[in-house]
Amino acid sequence: MKVGIAGFPRSGKTTIFNALTGQHAAVGGFSEPGKVHLGTIRVPDPRVDRLSAVFHPRKTTYAEIVFMDFPPASEMAGGSALETTTLAQMRESDALVQVVRGFPDEVTGAPPDPVRDLGNFKSELLLADLVLIETRLERLRKEKGKEQERALLERCKAALDGERPLRRMPWMPEEASALAGFGFLSRRPFMALLNVSETDAHAPMPAGVAEWLAAEQVHGLVLSGKIEMEIAALEPEDRQAFLQDIGVPAPARDRFITAAYELLDQISFLTHSEEEVRAWTITRGTTAVKGAGKVHSDMERGFIRAEVVHYDDFINYGSDAKCREAGKLRLEGKDYVVKDGDIVRFRFNV
Repeated sequence: MKVGIAGFPRSGKTTIFNALTGQHAAVGGFSEPGKVHLGTIRVPDPRVDRLSAVFHPRKTTYAEIVFMDFPPASEMAGGSALETTTLAQMRESDALVQVVRGFPDEVTGAPPDPVRDLGNFKSELLLADLVLIETRLERLRKEKGKEQERALLERCKAALDGERPLRRMPWMPEEASALAGFGFLSRRPFMALLNVSETDAHAPMPAGVAEWLAAEQVHGLVLSGKIEMEIAALEPEDRQAFLQDIGVPAPARDRFITAAYELLDQISFLTHSEEEVRAWTITRGTTAVKGAGKVHSDMERGFIRAEVVHYDDFINYGSDAKCREAGKLRLEGKDYVVKDGDIVRFRFNV
């Protein structure tokens, strides 16, 4: 899962990146123009910890999220637009998070205007997609036999002209598949992260911002990047005490991971063996045969059955054998929809 972090100048997005990843990327500017900061974190999962304690595998592997911190607009375009290279980099992400300034500008002293910044960023994504569509339509006008693609792109253009992001459009599965190759930014799952001062860390989302998010059907999260970066730098044994002192229920990383999984509609299934206990991230609604392919292409190609027991049942009964006796461990076919927390063993033959 790749999550792109973007935003306008001095919004604190690199501070947020450091808070989420525990890294120490320089804030206030990028040392190398066009360079993307990358950071990978393990997704905490008590179920993986418990299974590792039961099976004592040689290796324990958690799901991961890769964060991509893109250069700010001001690096290339005077702060008013996203540079072409940055837009191309953003297309490599699975979801986009806009960090929005919720504190006075530290250089100019200007008060925050998050609704304006949200609207401007939305316009940047719509414009970037329109450029792609118009370029492709111009080529299609010179070709024959691609009427379906042309009609699909005309629908996209009409939506964008009406300032409607493509993620809010209803698409048939075959249409969604056809659009996937274009890398449209307004189709990406999108979340707004309001970065506030330390004094506003416990405040709710401002009413005007909440109204904008609701109208756009966008998920929002409020946090203080400076506080969260301090939390991320603490040793684990000191972190919980600090959180209690400042009244924060959980560090930004934990809250963000939960929001990101909801945003992308992701779940995790689990596998175990003597070699490894592992969490696998899939999209909700994934079938068993496609889940097998997540583990290895041979498992999908030669899929026979999936042996499934839910984590809660395994913990309740204590072993596969007792789960089987209780009818909780069962064999499922390729069309079985994998559930969050399923422990799966794939049977296959190639």
